[in-house]
Amino acid sequence: MKQKLLLVATILLTGFLPSHAQYNTLWIPDTLSGTTFNLTERDTFRQIITGNQTITGGINGNIWGPTMIWNKWDVVHINVDNQLTDTTTLHWHGMHLPAIMDGGPHQTVPPYTTWSPYWQVVNNAGTYWYHPHLHMEAEKQMTMGLGGFIIIRDSVESALPLPRTYSVDDIPLMLTDRKFDASNQFVEAPYGDSMMTNGVVRAQYTIPAQVVRFRLLDAAIERSYNIGFSDNRTFYVITTDGGLLDTSVGVTRLTIHAGERYEILVNCTGQAGTTVDMKAFNSELPPTTAGGDLLPTGTPFANALDTVDFNVLHLNISVATAGGITAVPHSLTTNTFYSASSAVLTRNLTITDSLSSTITIETILGPDAFVLNHHLFGLSTIDYAVPLGNTEIWQITSTSFLSHPFHIHDVQFYILSINGAPAPAYQQGWKDLMLVPSHETVQFITRFSDYSDSLHPYMFHCHIALHEDEGMMGQFVVGNSPAGIMNVTQNNKMKVFPNPTKGLLYFEMQDNISITHAAVINVSGQVQKQFDLNAASGSLDVSAVSKGLYFLRLTDTNGGTYIKSYLME
Repeated sequence: MKQKLLLVATILLTGFLPSHAQYNTLWIPDTLSGTTFNLTERDTFRQIITGNQTITGGINGNIWGPTMIWNKWDVVHINVDNQLTDTTTLHWHGMHLPAIMDGGPHQTVPPYTTWSPYWQVVNNAGTYWYHPHLHMEAEKQMTMGLGGFIIIRDSVESALPLPRTYSVDDIPLMLTDRKFDASNQFVEAPYGDSMMTNGVVRAQYTIPAQVVRFRLLDAAIERSYNIGFSDNRTFYVITTDGGLLDTSVGVTRLTIHAGERYEILVNCTGQAGTTVDMKAFNSELPPTTAGGDLLPTGTPFANALDTVDFNVLHLNISVATAGGITAVPHSLTTNTFYSASSAVLTRNLTITDSLSSTITIETILGPDAFVLNHHLFGLSTIDYAVPLGNTEIWQITSTSFLSHPFHIHDVQFYILSINGAPAPAYQQGWKDLMLVPSHETVQFITRFSDYSDSLHPYMFHCHIALHEDEGMMGQFVVGNSPAGIMNVTQNNKMKVFPNPTKGLLYFEMQDNISITHAAVINVSGQVQKQFDLNAASGSLDVSAVSKGLYFLRLTDTNGGTYIKSYLME
């Protein structure tokens, strides 16, 4: 009896199971195509493990939202309808876009309101994603399952002999892990005990006996995954975060960190009737990398997947499809990266383990343990005002005992060096996230070529959600002086509707905050219309303003300011 109980517990916690045990079929998200996309967020349920259903956050009815397929140069319009009881945001991870459309902590979407960003897609073909970015709530909302894939296509990628039949030989894989309580509900924790692939535990899938493309996303709260196959086969990396590599790179292991994406090709030609497991060989991770760190028993960080190898996806190889790709292409594209000599300055950033010089185990495991640039994040604190058009080297030096995945919004970068050495070949492409190893220094180069906006900042931060929530984040504006945002109060106290509007714009303040002045500001920072007020709610006639994107700035009786964007139709 004890052995049976131990087996059941092991299966539930880790996804390990004997060969005769039942796998669960991998779920593949639906797709949305076109230029207008409607995303509705609300709580939902899913049968994840035997017993009670699990309450999850959902987008369009599923724990993980639809895969949006965009074409480069299209203008996409997205309607984010928040039917949750909590305020949220949706960040378009990896996108180059105006800051007001970015979906970071400043672009909040209160309950029962709709946010409608739009922009022209200028990113290269690749795999991107969207996820919540509400300050101090990112871990909670990501744990509930809010998020989804974005696939961008362009003429360069479309001309290559690559698999691209979605769900057949082109398969998105969202990698994460969760901890469940006795009622099968998610526990908010940095590490889970159960591996989940596309929201499925013990996942399996049938693939054709040909070249198969997997789009890998690490959507975990903290864990990195050291991906390989049970037969130790070579597979081929073809993209990094921001698009194609110059050539495909053969590897037997690929470590992917929180927020990071890679596309890989696996050649299964002639292997019909066989099986193979995609695995996380996390026993091979260094102890400074999340998932390879041996964590103290009894702490919130201890988990059943710590420092062990486990299955990510069991693959059954079936007959090939007609016209399937049977060879891995070598040459992919020709990227032109910025040269170090073109940089006009080097910004020096730091990662430390504490605000103080004395580090204790309580500091390491307690709140505010990890710090960027020697201070914690503040919504009204701008770290850098980056001149428009600057090409810059960002150098990040870590004295932390843990390695941290560093993500920057708005731009893609090229890694110049990792502790003085070139990046491995499979990382020599466009990136928006890279690991800063413990006690090492990394350098990347990027260019801030457009989208000047002195009011609305972009973020840079550790993509471990717990660290981000605790303040391991900074922000920058591109272009002019950041004078407009320095004293902005929390915008989640402000509701603006309808959005878009045709003439009348209503505002409503929480806590009966009295507004004395309102200003309509265009994207260039010019005031278009002003109102003197003395009310916590009301309507503004903005019909005289031409069509386009504007910012409504409200000022309260204490001089606090609140800013929201709206679209004039």
